Amino acid sequence: MTIPTLLDHVVIAGPHLAGLVDWFAERTGVVAAPGGAHPTGTANALVALTVDGRRGPQYIELIGPDPARDGDELPETFGIATLTEPRVQAYAVHPADIEATVAHARAHGYDPGEVSDLSRRTPDGTLLEWRLTRGEGRRLDVPFLIDWGSTPQPGLSDIPSIELVSFTRREPDPEPVREILAALGLGDGVADVEPADAAGFRLELRRADGRIVEL
Repeated sequence: MTIPTLLDHVVIAGPHLAGLVDWFAERTGVVAAPGGAHPTGTANALVALTVDGRRGPQYIELIGPDPARDGDELPETFGIATLTEPRVQAYAVHPADIEATVAHARAHGYDPGEVSDLSRRTPDGTLLEWRLTRGEGRRLDVPFLIDWGSTPQPGLSDIPSIELVSFTRREPDPEPVREILAALGLGDGVADVEPADAAGFRLELRRADGRIVEL
């Protein structure tokens, strides 16, 4: 089993949120719970993850364009504007000290971006706020950092769940990504990087019927 010890959530993005939720349900048997809308023009749905029989705080975020956004332009967040189908696009980790992790990475040659504020409203109108690294040109092949502060982590909320079997990064040339992960100084808190013909993430989940699916 390969699971980053500091994994916060895995991001699966798509060009249409409702279609993304249906796609995930067809493959896993789990219907994601509505999450809320972001100021970035996106909206999400959530599924908690269980690891070794324990629920959360890890979760999956299904993210797509907010159906209620102004205009028809697709958001750039997580490359949504370029997607034609659902794709595992990114992941977040939650270090003990987000500022210290940013400083360590910069001192070792990688800048993960400034720590900035973001928020969304849940379907019942509750405002959730957190901090994360999302600098311009944020890379999707390495994790972004997140700090929930006093906001309850979504993976612990009352939402549907599925078992996480493994989560890894694949790269034709693993070393450059491994060097960036080393610069973060988080040890096994980040995803392992495996050699492969094509770049991307491998996410394995176990359905309620015991079958393992790879997304």
